[in-house]
Amino acid sequence: MASSSNAADIVLRNDCSEPESVDDPDALDLIQNETQQPAKSFVYSGPVEPCEGMVFDELEDAETCYKAYARRKGFSIRKSHTRLSNKDKSLIGVEFSCSREGYHRPSYRKKYKNFENRAETMIGCKALMRLRKDEGKWVVSKFLVEHNHELCSPESTPLLPGHRKITRAQKNLLDVLNVSGIAPAKIMSVLRESGVDPNVGCARKDAQNYLGIKRRKLVEDGDAQRMYNFFVKSQSENPDFFYAVQRDEDNSMGNCFWVDGRSRLAFQYFGDVVCFDATYLSNRYDMPFAPFVGVNHHQLSVMFGCALLVNKSRESYVWLFKAWFDAMGGRSPSVIITDDDKGMAEAIAQVLPNSTHRLCMWHVLRKAPQLLTNVYINYPSFQGEFDHCIHDTVTIEEFENEWNELIAKYALGDVDWLKDLYVQREKWVPAYLRTMFCAGMLTTKRNESMHRFFKDFVPSCTFVSDFVHQYEKALDERYQSEKERDVETRTAKAILKTCYKIEAEAAKIYSRKSFLLFQEELFSSQKHKACRYREEGTIKTYRVLPYGKPEPMYEVVFDGVEKKATCSCHMFEFVGIVCRHILTVFVKKNVVDCLPQRYVLQRWTMNAMRHGAHEIQGPQISPTLMRNSLMIEFLKVVEEGQKSQRKHHHLTVALRKAHSELLAMDDECWDL
Repeated sequence: MASSSNAADIVLRNDCSEPESVDDPDALDLIQNETQQPAKSFVYSGPVEPCEGMVFDELEDAETCYKAYARRKGFSIRKSHTRLSNKDKSLIGVEFSCSREGYHRPSYRKKYKNFENRAETMIGCKALMRLRKDEGKWVVSKFLVEHNHELCSPESTPLLPGHRKITRAQKNLLDVLNVSGIAPAKIMSVLRESGVDPNVGCARKDAQNYLGIKRRKLVEDGDAQRMYNFFVKSQSENPDFFYAVQRDEDNSMGNCFWVDGRSRLAFQYFGDVVCFDATYLSNRYDMPFAPFVGVNHHQLSVMFGCALLVNKSRESYVWLFKAWFDAMGGRSPSVIITDDDKGMAEAIAQVLPNSTHRLCMWHVLRKAPQLLTNVYINYPSFQGEFDHCIHDTVTIEEFENEWNELIAKYALGDVDWLKDLYVQREKWVPAYLRTMFCAGMLTTKRNESMHRFFKDFVPSCTFVSDFVHQYEKALDERYQSEKERDVETRTAKAILKTCYKIEAEAAKIYSRKSFLLFQEELFSSQKHKACRYREEGTIKTYRVLPYGKPEPMYEVVFDGVEKKATCSCHMFEFVGIVCRHILTVFVKKNVVDCLPQRYVLQRWTMNAMRHGAHEIQGPQISPTLMRNSLMIEFLKVVEEGQKSQRKHHHLTVALRKAHSELLAMDDECWDL
């Protein structure tokens, strides 16, 4: 038997508890006066009531037994005292107590200034199980049952600190949900409904701590390096993946841009109008998430790549637009819509000189209530007139007249902000933009919707290495929505609202969402009347008005020979869908058997992605751009070749033949 303890023995405490005085008689009496010899050893294997004299082969068995007992009774435990031998410092005594044992020291109260507002957890409970080591065995030398507090119910006990635990199954589920971009609060809801090991409690704080430890490990392993490794791996597995990383003076990662093959292919068909916005801070480093967004044939937002920027300087934008321009095969969008940022505007003018730069109307006008507060307060009618001038004027002349009247009526000629707006009017006022195709977009609203969409995948605490993974998942979700729209359009018949053949034909041509836009215009045309008031040969001009109303009035010029019409609202030029006013004239002139081909914009049809993509042209094309161009074309071939065994065989034979011809071709005889 081990020798009796004395005052020279070392009394220690577990870090998780608040120590009492070393002179505590209970602590000094840890193994004294205990000579009872147990009959046999006990190995915990199920619900058993602890008692004095019980013997365990291993200390872990004793702790498991007492912990199970505590769970059944409704309290939690902790290791409150340990005792080491004064000879070899080996462990010779342990005391497990109720977690509410002891009291907080005054130093603890001073450490936490808001201690008075904190719940008191340590109230001097005496319940304990004390063990001493005797000839290699662990003997229960003291066991106190009574508590000085109310015990919890069996249903609540798993949530006590001593019993809370994240099981392996729960950790696996936490990892999966975290990778999917779900916040800890939502993760806990999933865990409660998952039914994974329901007997083990797990609080929200436990999930946050577990994920926090994993994130800290990511930082230690190198967050930026992990993201760079992801880029390299993605490009090695998919040659159509494109990335660019800018390094700073310290050779650390700076701005980065990436885009996958699906987005690059989509740009070839829907890259005529692009929105760019860098106002969303996406990650724990406050690096602006800057997506390039367009609209596809289903009227869904489509990504053309995205970037994480170190700052919003002109230099960062120049670098980004150059990288994006290269990734898109050297092709510029016809129109690019951004917020009002001078550095961004200068970068676009330098890198994308062939693109028309438009400003987001929402960003331009968002400061109006703040800068015109006195006018808004003193003149309640101002806001309505101001909105009408901007949004409801159709022609440039109408806008100019209403603007000048508004400035004069409310004496706003000296307001510098309004002067700046007027100088830039051609970039944001709808009346100036209606004659140019913008896919119906006047703002970067699609970027805002993408930001809201990404928030479900990317919390604000996201590391950049995690961000690229979450971005891929979000992108998969967007393309899944596109596939669902394809299936919906091809397998479900649209409900027609008129008896015109032109509507049935449009239902077969357009994607479902685009058809609904056309259908709304056709149906609304029945509420309008067209009156001819001028005629020059085969060209007739009509005034189109709503029935019973003198305004709004639109002029439609119709060529009866070519079946061609233009409207003063310019909806077709701006949106790509023929307007109700032209359709009113078509109905009047009986042009309702088929929709003239000139009024069917390919990008809104179900066959939008079946025409040839834009070729990458130019006297100097880098090997990377040539490879990327070929990959974009090859993706379409592969998609078609995998649809049947016959097509697969045909494509395989054709590729082998093309490969042989390429090997026999003399590179020098072809002038790039």
